[in-house]
Amino acid sequence: MMLKLLKYTGLFILIILVIWIDLPENLRVKFNFLKYKVDFKISPLTIGRKEFKTHLGLDLKGGSHLVFQADTAKVRPEDLQDSLDSARDIIERRVNLFGVSEPTVLELKSGGGYRIAVDLPGISDVNEAIQLIGKTAQLSFAEIATSEAKTATPEAVLKPTELTGKDVKKAQVQFDSQTGKPQVGLQFSQKGGKMFADLTRKNIGKPLAMLIDGYPISTPIVQQEIPDGNAVITGNFTLDEAKKLAIAINSGALPLPIQLVEQRNIGPTLGALEVRKSVFAGGVGLAMVLLFMILYYRKLGFIAAIALTIYGLLSFAIFRAIPVVLTLPGVAGFILSIGMAVDSNILIFERIREELRRGNDIDVAIRLGFGRAIDAIKDANITTFLVAFILFNPLNWEFLPQFGLVRGFALTLGIGVATSLFTGVFITKRLINSFYR
Repeated sequence: MMLKLLKYTGLFILIILVIWIDLPENLRVKFNFLKYKVDFKISPLTIGRKEFKTHLGLDLKGGSHLVFQADTAKVRPEDLQDSLDSARDIIERRVNLFGVSEPTVLELKSGGGYRIAVDLPGISDVNEAIQLIGKTAQLSFAEIATSEAKTATPEAVLKPTELTGKDVKKAQVQFDSQTGKPQVGLQFSQKGGKMFADLTRKNIGKPLAMLIDGYPISTPIVQQEIPDGNAVITGNFTLDEAKKLAIAINSGALPLPIQLVEQRNIGPTLGALEVRKSVFAGGVGLAMVLLFMILYYRKLGFIAAIALTIYGLLSFAIFRAIPVVLTLPGVAGFILSIGMAVDSNILIFERIREELRRGNDIDVAIRLGFGRAIDAIKDANITTFLVAFILFNPLNWEFLPQFGLVRGFALTLGIGVATSLFTGVFITKRLINSFYR
């Protein structure tokens, strides 16, 4: 009895948590009750610095369109295409790390020059993104020769070393345990770790300069040899500055200079009217499915409607938690996964009906019906999940699709299938047990 109570309590807490995550931004509750005025705002759940928001793609919300001119004057003709491809990949990596998912980054040839066009969904003020895209962020280390060995003076002479950002395996934002200020932690590669250990051993008691694009940003005094391949860049960073620095170091330097030549905001590529029609069509389709289930399966259909509602809320919460950028193909993948969830319920209900027609009581029918349906449900969902995995192409195989919109469809379909398997087996079973016992 206690175990059963804990299971249902856990399910109830999960539903409350999911609804809290799904709440729209700036939801205001306002009404009059007797002589009292009720007016308060409810915001979605926030955990630490993690916010749960809905991210819409270019086709549903619009964003910004940026065009950069590539300076290819110093690039050898045989290296031109590789340099452009590398620049495109680095820009895409930078805007993704900046928090923009599913950007469109294209190489364009304009006359005798080359350009890179970047579409950023859901962003209208892109000044920070522009600075990040064009930033070279070449990290280097230098020894300091001074008249006072333990202090860096204006007369200090920088002696460059071979250790650079290319030897950094990973950069990430950290926080000083004593002051709480943000800083950038560096994890060197195996080769870089050995070089950094030698560098710190030679400079114990002396300042060691860390430079970005030749400008010293931190000159800590080396207290001891650091053999573990980890370092910290300190300074008067804000959290955003530390985050941008870590992103720029991780993505590396651009192989050729670029200059912004065009910037404009763009509306939804589908148009506001088409977006409203698409949402309305999806709502009508879902309502018809729920109505059919209730009319055909009666009490079991009502249970299916509750399970599908929980499924929709749970899937949307996952989309906001990752977060997933919702485009029209992504919405289509989600709606298709609803069909998979309905299919799971139908398989379960039909097997239960078969057991009831054989004369079994409801408890036995539920147990046997679930047992017979579960294999078919797993086979169907695993097959669809494999298709979604292939379409998403996480390993970037060239012979498979690599387009953002296709991946958006595959991602929402895969999440929806996994969620439908959970709700169809776990939640539906508990709802049936609650209604029939």
